Amino acid sequence: MTPRLLQVDNFTPTRRTPWGGTRIAGDLKRQLLPGEVGRVVGESWEFSVEPDFPSRLLDGSGSLASWIDSAREAILGREGDDGRASTALLVKLLDTSDELSVQIHPSDKDPTVREGESGKPECWYIVAAEPGAGVYLGLAEGVTREALGDALRHGADITAMLGFVPVSAGDFVLIEAGTAHAIGRGLTLVEPQRVQPGCRGLTYRYWDWNRRYDAAGRTDPGGHPRALHVDEALAVTRWEAPRGAALLQRCLVRAGSPELRGAPTWTPLCGRDGGLPSEHLHVARLHGTGAFDLPEWDSLRAVTVVDGELVIDGVTIARGQTCALPARPAARRATLDRAHAIVSAAY
Repeated sequence: MTPRLLQVDNFTPTRRTPWGGTRIAGDLKRQLLPGEVGRVVGESWEFSVEPDFPSRLLDGSGSLASWIDSAREAILGREGDDGRASTALLVKLLDTSDELSVQIHPSDKDPTVREGESGKPECWYIVAAEPGAGVYLGLAEGVTREALGDALRHGADITAMLGFVPVSAGDFVLIEAGTAHAIGRGLTLVEPQRVQPGCRGLTYRYWDWNRRYDAAGRTDPGGHPRALHVDEALAVTRWEAPRGAALLQRCLVRAGSPELRGAPTWTPLCGRDGGLPSEHLHVARLHGTGAFDLPEWDSLRAVTVVDGELVIDGVTIARGQTCALPARPAARRATLDRAHAIVSAAY
């Protein structure tokens, strides 16, 4: 059960990500895709069993999903023991030259979630941030359902109704169900998500900055707006949830810039045994130089390298690559060479 490298160019078409930038192909994956410098890429599906954008093994031997099926118990570990037929983990790289739409996800238990659908808990690890960049998180103090609903139905600018949080490289944000959120411009990040296997993760869109698009997905004042889900979004919003500083205490870790030449350092970011509490996602950061014994999670993990190089069981994971690390055997040793990586799993 050796780690398996995944394809490096599983990109969302630009018509679906008109906000995309050039840093995924032109920076993170420059050495892997030298002919793609300058290409606009909003999303790279690094680790996915989702049918529309499935990950494939880099050696061409099949899909991530079929590899999991070949040895489900050893690969999935606890996820398989809990009855899952595949993994609930989805990991993307995102890069933005414009704001994403303002969105919200319901919980799995919300009445709006039907059979074949799933909530979509997610988190963001900031890899790079332009000066002044930030994320929109939660609602501003005093914003009521009536006021927000009225503004949305009249096409008003709701920026002042949202909480804006400046971020920098090394910051980590955990998004709970029922929390309004949007990724701002000028950010490159790793986005682990949890979507129940075989289900469609639900996203409701409050607002899209009153933008319009042509048939190719480019912004065009004479085009058409994206579909909004105002009623659904308002219905699943947690109006009683903390806002402002109280919200940030629950969902923000400022881990700081990683030291790549020092001894290997492991930082839990979220999960059940360290970092921010999460019942859905298990995420940690690993950085430095030297040998390091990975904690035994008994889970299928995605290891996404955003700087340097990481070797696990003889498999080299370069900058811009993601590998699938089977749950078993549990003991794994990594060798880091000025490495910076995010390790993710789903509960």
